[in-house]
Amino acid sequence: MNVRDEARRAATLYYLHDETMATIAATLGVSRSTVSRLLKHARETGLVRITVDTTVDAARQSAERITTRFGVRTHIVEVRDSAPEHVRLDQVARVAARLLADWVEPGMIVGVAWGTTVSAIADHLPRRPMTGVQVLQLNGSARSRPAGVRYAQELLSAVAEAFDADIAYFPTPAFFDYVESREALWRESAVRELLELRKRTQLAVFGVGATAGTLASEVYRAGYLAPDDIRELHRERVVGDVCTVFLRRDGTYADVAINARASGPTPRDLARIPRRLCVVVGEHKVPALLGALSAGVATDLVLDQRTASALLRSQDPR
Repeated sequence: MNVRDEARRAATLYYLHDETMATIAATLGVSRSTVSRLLKHARETGLVRITVDTTVDAARQSAERITTRFGVRTHIVEVRDSAPEHVRLDQVARVAARLLADWVEPGMIVGVAWGTTVSAIADHLPRRPMTGVQVLQLNGSARSRPAGVRYAQELLSAVAEAFDADIAYFPTPAFFDYVESREALWRESAVRELLELRKRTQLAVFGVGATAGTLASEVYRAGYLAPDDIRELHRERVVGDVCTVFLRRDGTYADVAINARASGPTPRDLARIPRRLCVVVGEHKVPALLGALSAGVATDLVLDQRTASALLRSQDPR
């Protein structure tokens, strides 16, 4: 057996099988000093390549930079770079579900905005039954086809089941046809009670909607918006939405006309909620995420490393 073969065998036993120097020496019939020289030869000739996994440090550094820049507690989920977006969403949703479950307490009002991301979170919520929890639908879901209501109801039911909670549905359209219709309904006593409940919400969970991408957001792909609405959003330079309230990249939203017909809470409304969990996956959502963070919608942010890196690159002046 030549030196290279001996070095390969010694390295296999040491690095892959976790054998001691003494055991390897006995197996090969050589001294421990010879084993040491063989391992050194394996490293120097490339038979063994030692690397240090820096992904954890990279994620921590990215989280610290995002926290410093935007003032949110940032949780970055490590997902392999080559993972497709639906896999990234699933893994991020698992982490977000654990955080949400840890934060819910007895007697709490939990606000839930329907959407693709929150649906994924609901799928992974562990069972934690507790007393007095209410799950509140933050934004209306009705549209011309009834599937939107069923979709929101199933999502809220999954969240409520995890905590043995009661559900307060928000039975309004996602978007009203007329501003006057929204204003009239907002004066109804039953709706006023729900809006008051929204003001008392202590924990909210939501995603960020984007107008494009491989996993298009529910509000854009499921027929909630008419073609004229889409054209208006483009003219207004809208990049996405939070709770079906549309934002520009700089976080402005108050003068976007369609928002006067939207049923969801504005960023200003959300800011009254003590803890607000925003979960985002996908580089295509970065402009919308920038708008959301600029508007101050979140206290906590959960995202994957690729999305975090894209967010930080968008802030790089070079």
